[in-house]
Amino acid sequence: MFRIALMLGLLSVVGPFAIDMYLPALPRIAEDLAATEAQIQFSLTAYFVSYGVAQIFYGPLADQTGRKLPILLGAGIFLLGAVGAAMAPSAAALTLWRAVQGFGGAAMMVMPRAIVRDLYRGPDATRLMAMVMLVISVSPMLAPMAGSLVIAVSGWRVVFVFMATLALIAIAITLFALPETLPKERRVPVNLRKLAGNAKALMTDGTFMGLTFIGGFGMASFFVFLASASFVYMGQFGMDSTQFSMAFALNALGFFGASQFAGPAAARMGVTRVVRLGVGLFFLSNMVLLCAALAGLAPLPVIMTGLFCANAGLGLVIPTTAVLALEPHGDKAGLASSLGGTLQMLTGGGMIMVSGLFFDGTALPMVMATSICATMAMGLALVFLSRETPAPVVQDI
Repeated sequence: MFRIALMLGLLSVVGPFAIDMYLPALPRIAEDLAATEAQIQFSLTAYFVSYGVAQIFYGPLADQTGRKLPILLGAGIFLLGAVGAAMAPSAAALTLWRAVQGFGGAAMMVMPRAIVRDLYRGPDATRLMAMVMLVISVSPMLAPMAGSLVIAVSGWRVVFVFMATLALIAIAITLFALPETLPKERRVPVNLRKLAGNAKALMTDGTFMGLTFIGGFGMASFFVFLASASFVYMGQFGMDSTQFSMAFALNALGFFGASQFAGPAAARMGVTRVVRLGVGLFFLSNMVLLCAALAGLAPLPVIMTGLFCANAGLGLVIPTTAVLALEPHGDKAGLASSLGGTLQMLTGGGMIMVSGLFFDGTALPMVMATSICATMAMGLALVFLSRETPAPVVQDI
């Protein structure tokens, strides 16, 4: 399990690196391209929206061709976008090339989820997903620091050259190390009528949609944090890029640290109860932080502590909701994974756009946006997780 987790994690980390590594550069990019904070944040929104929409394409393709071809296609598109972003002359051009990157990067997030579903179910799937996220956790801990170093030595454009190198590594892993987990006899030719029928069945499945949006609003909260943190920490609180990288890594550590408890906890107490626990922590932490911010009692240590606890809740929520949502849909795991990912990324991109309208470079708008996400996730959990679901069957396939 460790070997496959390492490979899936290395593939999955390409997308997060494309986000985390350029976060310390956002203020510098805005200055160099004579753009506003909102315009530069929109380049992140474009990445997320494209990343989300693309997933609906890769899922059916993977169910027909297997898991490796979509990864190779996506990595190639991501490589093209990275090269274009490195040469972008304006904020609009940067936004366009970031959208191209997002379209390619989506494949390297959809396919690992489908591969997990190919190999395992239930707590074992949660355990593998958590191991993948452990590998991904290198991104928030190292990517911003690497970005800060690159920016200091060579400028922000070289960050995208580094991303292009990651795409080449992903191609090499897929070609020479990753096994194909969907045998030919289980592949499903693309049938538009059947595809539409399966999509309709998923979108009218209340449990699937509820779990998808519980995870979606959790991810949206994290995306708002990604889009706002560099401006808040470096602007309002006066951090330099290296200090921001360390603060960002600490906040993100809450998410990835907690995710490692998701698998063992699911085995002991059931996946549904782990989701409830995570949503509760996510909601409570945000409410406390919001009250402190509204009362003017939220200096940097309070902000960081509140976000750490909220992100720890998300570390329990996101891998477990992914497993629960896909569990009944093994016959269309690629479509279910891509549709769920699309809806979640669009939710995250939408929240960045809405919060950007009110963002003023301070912590309060960021905290208000994450609190709205937490409230939505809690409401959905109360509706769709009001009863304990039977423990999934653990088996290899």
